[in-house]
Amino acid sequence: MSDQQVDQAKRTWLIASGCAGAVGGLATAVPFVSTFAPSERAKAAGAPVEVDIGAIKPGEKLTVEWRGKPVWIVRRTAEQVAALSKIDGQLADPKSERKAYPIPAYAKNEHRSIKPEFFVGVGICSHLGCSPSDKLTPGPQPSLPDDWQGGFLCPCHGSTFDLAGRVFKNKPAPDNLEVPPHMYLSDTKLIIGEDKA
Repeated sequence: MSDQQVDQAKRTWLIASGCAGAVGGLATAVPFVSTFAPSERAKAAGAPVEVDIGAIKPGEKLTVEWRGKPVWIVRRTAEQVAALSKIDGQLADPKSERKAYPIPAYAKNEHRSIKPEFFVGVGICSHLGCSPSDKLTPGPQPSLPDDWQGGFLCPCHGSTFDLAGRVFKNKPAPDNLEVPPHMYLSDTKLIIGEDKA
């Protein structure tokens, strides 16, 4: 056998074993890399949520889950909407100008919503992540001011929020409740987690 034939045989074996190694490495890498893709459950957790709001009566609240967070949909009465302007002086950020939670442009108004009668907000206190309790009925109540117009009380540290999710002054919560992206598909259908923008 000549030297050239030996080199040719070595070359063939080197190429064959190199190809086999590459195929084996690829076969091992594909399942490993695919584990980095989000699972169907994770995709569903971040997906927009469609909600039927047709059955919510004025003065009632519906809670749904979006991205693992409670989202409140409050249908305010005409009196509750009118009361929002009466308490601006008692609020820490009545115009939602703070930037801790970016607020959608369509909620940069006194009622913090697209439609004045509906408030859509994440029900998690901006202080330590507790979930405030409903205190929707106006009037004097324990742990609330005598001129209470309705809203929410965080039982953990006493932060209070009005019916637009705006925090009152001198409370532990540093910011208003978050307003998630949302839009109306019809008069009775709302989608949370997605908007036209």
